Amino acid sequence: MSQAPRLAVALDVDSHAAAVRAAAALRGHADIAKVGLELFVSAGPMLVEELVGTGWTVFLDLKLHDIPATVAGAVRSAKNLGVELMTLHTSGGRRMIEAAVAACEGGMPRLLGVTVLTSLDSAEIDEVGVRGGTDKSVARLAKLAHEAGCDGVVSSPHEVATIKAAHGDGFLVVTPGIRPAGASVDDQARVATAADAVGVGADILVVGRPIMKAPDPAAAADAIRAEMEQAYDRRG
Repeated sequence: MSQAPRLAVALDVDSHAAAVRAAAALRGHADIAKVGLELFVSAGPMLVEELVGTGWTVFLDLKLHDIPATVAGAVRSAKNLGVELMTLHTSGGRRMIEAAVAACEGGMPRLLGVTVLTSLDSAEIDEVGVRGGTDKSVARLAKLAHEAGCDGVVSSPHEVATIKAAHGDGFLVVTPGIRPAGASVDDQARVATAADAVGVGADILVVGRPIMKAPDPAAAADAIRAEMEQAYDRRG
C-alpha cells in the first residue's frame, strides 16, 4: 500500500504577519505549509525559514519557468532555505527540468512538475494552443516530468489515476482543486472532494480557501484530514 496522503494548507495570505498567525493556528492540523507566489513576493525567504524553523514541512509553489540556469539557481536557493517540495512548469522543457533536478543535491527539494493548471477549462487550454485537450496534455507533460527526473507532478484530481497507472505509486501526484461537497469552486475549473482525490491515489492534497476562509480553520482542516483518512482506509 502507498503511504497515507498528506494535507497541504495553502497559506494564501498577503503578509508575513497573517501567514505566521495562520501557521500557528494550523500547526498539528495540517501536514505541509504551502507558500505560493503572492505570499513569497510579500514576505520572502525569511518567512520560509521561519516556517521551517518552527517545524513545518514547506512546499514552495512558485511554478518556476525560465532558462535552465536561472531555474537551477532558484532551486539551489530553495534548498538552502530548507524547502522540501517545489514546483516548476513542465512546459519549460526537458533541459530546464534536468537542470533543476541536477541542482537538487541530496534529493531536496523534491521537484513537482506542473502539468495543466486546475484553473483552466477545455476552452482556455485550446486558446493557449495546448494540443490534444486536457487529458492528453497532462499525460504528455507528466511523462516528460518523469523522464527528466521530477519526483512527481501537480495535476487535478481528474488525472491522478491515469498518472499513477503510467508511472507507479512512487511518482508523487499533488492535487489542488480540492473542495468539500457543495462548496464554491471559486476560480478552479477541475475540482473534486478530498475523498475522491484520495480514492484515485493522490499523495498530497492542497487546500486553501476551504480552510483559510473557514470560521474555524483548524476544525476545517481536521474535517478534511478525517475525510482523507477514511477514504485511504477504504482504498486499502
